[in-house]
Amino acid sequence: MYDYISGKLIFKSASHVVIDAGGIGYHINISLNTYSKLGAHESCKLYVWQHVKEDALTLYGFADDGERRLFMHLISISGIGPNTARMMLSSITPAEIQAAIVNGNVAVIQRIKGIGPKSAQRVILELQDKLRKEGPDTLTVVPVDKTAKDEALTALVMLGFAKNAAEKVLDQQMSNNGGELTVEQLIKFALKTL
Repeated sequence: MYDYISGKLIFKSASHVVIDAGGIGYHINISLNTYSKLGAHESCKLYVWQHVKEDALTLYGFADDGERRLFMHLISISGIGPNTARMMLSSITPAEIQAAIVNGNVAVIQRIKGIGPKSAQRVILELQDKLRKEGPDTLTVVPVDKTAKDEALTALVMLGFAKNAAEKVLDQQMSNNGGELTVEQLIKFALKTL
């Protein structure tokens, strides 16, 4: 599985790009959101997801990891495949999609071409709790220099704990110990408390 592809941007259109990485040209399908973020740079980096079918291997690319995570949530829903999810990400921004799902706004999701009322309701029903648990900043870029608290919080959210509750427990523990704890110590304390 590929995580990202970084290289020289050879071709760019609203539906796909070709990136030359190590002498190999990768044809990567993109959303309009990613297209707008690419600009006219000669080199680029796209986070990718590979779709494997019996007759094709297809790459889907995203400007940031948050958009890819939302795409993965969308394709986990029965009846929504990669092309429909890409259409959704092209119709409105990932932040608008996330806000509509969290707030239960069926009308916004239903506005997207190819999404009817039943599909819109299914998207909200299946993803509302997941996206609420991840928090509103799930689409933001993860900071490069993570602190012990950031790493512990990420691990706890991945384990299924609510972000707000985990963050509260970690802040309390950090203040009690003057911020001198390792990631492992923070996680162990949080697991006992939560």
